[in-house]
Amino acid sequence: MVNTLSKKSQVEIVATPVIIDFKDFTFQFPEDESPVFRNISFSIQAGERVALYGPSGCGKSTLLYLMNRLYPDNCDGDLEGSITLWQRDAACFAPGEINHRVATVFQDPDTQFCMPTVEQEMAFTLENLHVTRPEMEHRITETLEMTGLTQFRKTTIQTLSGGMKQRVATACAILMQPEVLLLDEPLAHLDPLTAKHYVEWLDTLKWSYPLTIVAVEHQLDLWGTFFDRAIHVRASGDLPIELNPTKPCITFPKRVSAIQPEVALEAKNVHVHVKGKQLLKDVSFQLQRGEIAVLAGPNGSGKSSLLKTICGILKKSDGTIKSGTMLPGYVPQSPEQLFVTQRVKDEIRFSNNTKEEEITDIMTRLRLNEIEQAHPFSVSHGQKRRVAIGTMLSDKRPVLLLDEPTSGQDEAALKELFHLINARAKEGFAILIVTHDMTFAAAIADTIFLMNHGQLTGRFDNDVMWLQEKLLEKHQLVAPIGVCLHD
Repeated sequence: MVNTLSKKSQVEIVATPVIIDFKDFTFQFPEDESPVFRNISFSIQAGERVALYGPSGCGKSTLLYLMNRLYPDNCDGDLEGSITLWQRDAACFAPGEINHRVATVFQDPDTQFCMPTVEQEMAFTLENLHVTRPEMEHRITETLEMTGLTQFRKTTIQTLSGGMKQRVATACAILMQPEVLLLDEPLAHLDPLTAKHYVEWLDTLKWSYPLTIVAVEHQLDLWGTFFDRAIHVRASGDLPIELNPTKPCITFPKRVSAIQPEVALEAKNVHVHVKGKQLLKDVSFQLQRGEIAVLAGPNGSGKSSLLKTICGILKKSDGTIKSGTMLPGYVPQSPEQLFVTQRVKDEIRFSNNTKEEEITDIMTRLRLNEIEQAHPFSVSHGQKRRVAIGTMLSDKRPVLLLDEPTSGQDEAALKELFHLINARAKEGFAILIVTHDMTFAAAIADTIFLMNHGQLTGRFDNDVMWLQEKLLEKHQLVAPIGVCLHD
């Protein structure tokens, strides 16, 4: 076998073996009326970097779970056709056997953590591979250094931000020294600069050892020229393939501000301490009725903690928060925390604060009518997020707090989300959004709040914010394409 070389070397890759091969493959969950996909065929060679993209709910994550044998071994799905892994029928691999060769980082990293601290999680991973104690210590130290996580070795995982958890989950996958790395939207919770560094870091791994990478991704523009191919996942057997894929940023219409003089949300000198750790320090700001504000900053800077404090999940140590007579509506990073019914349609209707025609409009525009009879826990990550957002939009709370609403959303869903949020602002709602999607932020926001180390470090008008290069760099942000920067 010829060694796989980085495409940067511009040496032609020849005679690389096919290690993942789908042929005329059909897969259907027993509760569904139609297959997730039908008669699909594609193959992946050793050393390739392949992106899977397509609409939310089209089956991208399902394909990953078929590659790592999570499906159909752990579900009752019906399949036809064949999957071969390393020239063997995938069904011939013993339970757990494939996990020595294929490592997976899931959309929600919380679902794969078993131990309290970073070091213990990594040790647990290696214990399952029967790694000796001396080798375990060496591999943990080496991987922490490679991933820039050395300072978090003793940290409790659940105290980390969503983005930091994603980095820890990836480090645990790399720790296994797999041949194939499966990534399910790995950039979704990373700030722009961290996402850029993450891609650069993955790119350098091939200089250390050969690694095949398959990633589900909506934001192909953030990956530059990383991928060799992108496969457009669709329900039909036709899967268009794009070589050296790069997708331009999504364009949004110009919106007109609807800010009113009345204050909808006010925080004064808010401090939060949890178990001796200061999460928020002296945070003060106002949000007007009709104002859409984006809260931006590095992973772990306190953005999610601020939203949780505003809606009462985290208790203030000091300071005041005023938001009128009703508590704000809140959509967390893990949207399933909100679900209380057995059907998507019932979830949207739960509050009874919205007319039936408005509920129908919300469901149609967020493409939830397609899954209205499904259990909220059974749909894709992007669909779960849209269900939670739709629930809060229909609840009509005067203040909305949205934590990473753009995560896992395709272009059509993002544009509908833009219009729905804009419509609520015109009705006088105040909306505070945490997002790492700077294109969406630049399109939707009246105001940008910056945050770092648990403190608000500035309030900026949207059009001014993106011109300050040093300020962006300090907060690990990247201006959207088309903005000219100056210091």
